[in-house]
Amino acid sequence: MKIQRKKPQMFNDGILTIYSVINEACAGDMPRKALVPKVEGLRYSNRTVGMSRYWTAKQYQVEIARLVRAPLIDKVSTQDVCVIGEQQYTIEQVQYPEDVIPPCMDLSLSKVVDKYELPGY
Repeated sequence: MKIQRKKPQMFNDGILTIYSVINEACAGDMPRKALVPKVEGLRYSNRTVGMSRYWTAKQYQVEIARLVRAPLIDKVSTQDVCVIGEQQYTIEQVQYPEDVIPPCMDLSLSKVVDKYELPGY
């Protein structure tokens, strides 16, 4: 029986921040979405957006602009926003590859059209 070795991962392409999207409007007021930091200073590595991933997303009118791999954080979901540098991205998909160490997550990201106001700016 062949033993499959797990591939070690490096996260040396930069730092990202994950934000939760909340409604900060008072009860009865028009909804006003705001970002609240969920995970700050998370290192990542860039991955290639494959043809299959890209065209499958296109079928659902989603354009995957970027794919990044970061250390596994259980509380990250598709309801969150990822910020890398000045660019904001919607998390379209979170996957958990099994053949790597340390445990990781792959985030499929699409650009945010109407940018949120970042806290502290």
